[in-house]
Amino acid sequence: MGHYVVLWCVSAFHRTGHVCRGDSTTHRKAFPVLSFNYDHVKTPFEISLWILLALLMKLGFHIIPRVSSIVLESCLLIVVGLLIGGIIKAIKQTAPVLDSKLFFLYLLPPIILDAGYFLPIRPFTENMGTILVFAVVGTLWNAAFIGGMMYGVCQIEGAQLGHVDLLSCLLFGAIISAVDPVAVLAVFEEIHINELLYILVFGESLLNDAVTVVLYHLFEEFSHAGIVTVGDAFLGVVCFFVVSLGGVMVGTIYGILGAFTSRFTSHTRVIEPLFVFLYSYMAYLSAEVFHLSGIMSLIACGVTMRPYVEANISHKSYTTIKYFLKMWSSVSETLIFIFLGVSTVAGPHAWNWTFVIFTVILCLVSRVLGVMGLTYIINKFRIVKLTKKDQFIVAYGGLRGAIAFSLGFLLTNNEMKNMFLTAIITVIFFTVFVQGMTIRPLVELLAVKKKEESKTSINEEIHTQFLDHLLTGIEDICGHYGHHHWKDKYDAYVKRWLIVGERSTEPQLISFYNKMEMKQAMMLVESGSAAKLPTLMSAATLHRRAIPSISKSREEEIRKILRANLQKTRQKLYSYRRHDLVMDPFEDNVSEIRFRRQRAEMEKRVSSNTVIEFVNISSVEVQEISKCLCDCTW
Repeated sequence: MGHYVVLWCVSAFHRTGHVCRGDSTTHRKAFPVLSFNYDHVKTPFEISLWILLALLMKLGFHIIPRVSSIVLESCLLIVVGLLIGGIIKAIKQTAPVLDSKLFFLYLLPPIILDAGYFLPIRPFTENMGTILVFAVVGTLWNAAFIGGMMYGVCQIEGAQLGHVDLLSCLLFGAIISAVDPVAVLAVFEEIHINELLYILVFGESLLNDAVTVVLYHLFEEFSHAGIVTVGDAFLGVVCFFVVSLGGVMVGTIYGILGAFTSRFTSHTRVIEPLFVFLYSYMAYLSAEVFHLSGIMSLIACGVTMRPYVEANISHKSYTTIKYFLKMWSSVSETLIFIFLGVSTVAGPHAWNWTFVIFTVILCLVSRVLGVMGLTYIINKFRIVKLTKKDQFIVAYGGLRGAIAFSLGFLLTNNEMKNMFLTAIITVIFFTVFVQGMTIRPLVELLAVKKKEESKTSINEEIHTQFLDHLLTGIEDICGHYGHHHWKDKYDAYVKRWLIVGERSTEPQLISFYNKMEMKQAMMLVESGSAAKLPTLMSAATLHRRAIPSISKSREEEIRKILRANLQKTRQKLYSYRRHDLVMDPFEDNVSEIRFRRQRAEMEKRVSSNTVIEFVNISSVEVQEISKCLCDCTW
């Protein structure tokens, strides 16, 4: 009987969707074959969609050559952001806004890390004085000039700006005065300007972060307090040094920690790139915790870490770091410009014609006057002077960007915040669209020297490094402790602790040669020319095998000739006095006697045809002579 009840319940379930349990029935839903729950994946899905959209826009920009030759990539991305913001507003949805937390903590660090890790150290250090003058003095001038003149504009009766006080104008001047590194990178890398102008403008945009942060917090505190004393001004100056030097110190500490950690990653190569990213990001966050300059911390961390990390990690890890940083910074830069366009449409705005127009004009005037005045002073101390064309490009390349917008977004006074943000967005659009799009034809018109596309050879790089090595020796001989001397001492001491294996003890010139040789080999592999390498190597091996080896007796004869005729330079150093380079008379007489004796011996050897044999030796023997030359000299 029970079997009949079970069969009846099953058949009833198939017909009615009910389950029978004895005399009672309970309702049960059918198993869901397909369900929809967008809220569960809303945030990561929209982030992925934004990144995908940004990459598609970037891809389309480079596929269509006509667009890329007329419009800058940053301009096109802002236009795309404006269109997206308009669509979102039309369907009455809330548009994502480029708030300060998103920008400073997530989008800006990859761009600065990429710029700092691959920063061209030599042109940056050679022009450090000029960059610091533009970054510190130039930013202070721009902030004071714009803030003071805008306060004068606000006093005009018809402008309806009487509620804006002096401290608020100075705060606005501090926000709008700084050159933006993101905008500079986006524009200058497309026009391929020469390395000097690029490093001047880009270096200024990196180092003026400390000035901008200090001025922003200083004037913000003053505007709330309503009164400024001499002690407050003095503390502001002290704060500048704390913010800048503190940021550099934090970045250097994390850079040394990252380099030291890379000594022990030989057995776990897969995590090597993560240490570079995490130590760098921790340096940025640690600086932000204490309101130090996060940008300068990231730059110091990348510059400190790179030479030692690259000596320890594998070549695959180096390639991973290189391409991941480039990819990460490119995506962040693309999202920043798209978000700028979307935030412009989202608003809110408080438009005041007088305030906006005078802001744009004063930004241009202050930039031109500042560059011309500072260059007049700088050229008195520079060996390579900045020409009028260079000054024009430096002044015209002072672009504003998302940093100014994010600082304005932090303001609390809503009435002035909306007006300031409207003016800031207008200046950003003017500098990116007008100045950014016209700087390329102006560079062509003025015939400004562009960046050479040809890459330097190993020979050029080695000789450049050799000159640094030579200057270090000259500084030691002269008793002058310049930056070459201290750099050599620093590398000699630090390499023992931060570089693992034999590379920690080899001379800097040899390690640099090995690095350049490996770099060129990797470039050949990446360019598809690796198929030629085995042929070249086999030919070189065969050539090496075909060269006859020099006999021991012949080698000893060459050594005797070199020992007898080479000047022993180290013997002259015994009479060296640090502050007196006059030759000792006794030593001069000894050298003269030695020279006469050597000339007499040389004449005897010429008569016995020994020297003739020496001149007519093979190329292999020349190499042996060079080796003997080093041994006899030292």
